[in-house]
Amino acid sequence: MQDKVTFEYAIIRLVPKVEREEFFNVGVILFSKRKKFLGVKYNVDPQKLNAFSCELELDTINNYLKSWELISKGDTSAGKIGQFEISDRFRWLAASRSTIIQSSKTHCGITDNPEHELQAIFKKHVLD
Repeated sequence: MQDKVTFEYAIIRLVPKVEREEFFNVGVILFSKRKKFLGVKYNVDPQKLNAFSCELELDTINNYLKSWELISKGDTSAGKIGQFEISDRFRWLAASRSTIIQSSKTHCGITDNPEHELQAIFKKHVLD
């Protein structure tokens, strides 16, 4: 139990038409302060995207999500936010917003392997 640490995560949602408030899950953001881990994993299913909206382009959505991934890694090409401390980057990514890419409320758990948790949560909430 001594190797176990707390983590927080949020589900990344795609809301093609914000006014309709319909969404589908496209990714996960996971943060563990003690393990100094912040990860983003995403996948946009083209068929789901077309079912929700034929007006959005998959490449555009993937580019937005790629910037979230760069921010999570602390990449300076992500702009000023990429230079924030790891906890601040997580808070920025998980913040409430009213755009086509949103995140759920944050949830917490305990793990000894944040990368494994990221993969498991992604599989459960995005792929399944």
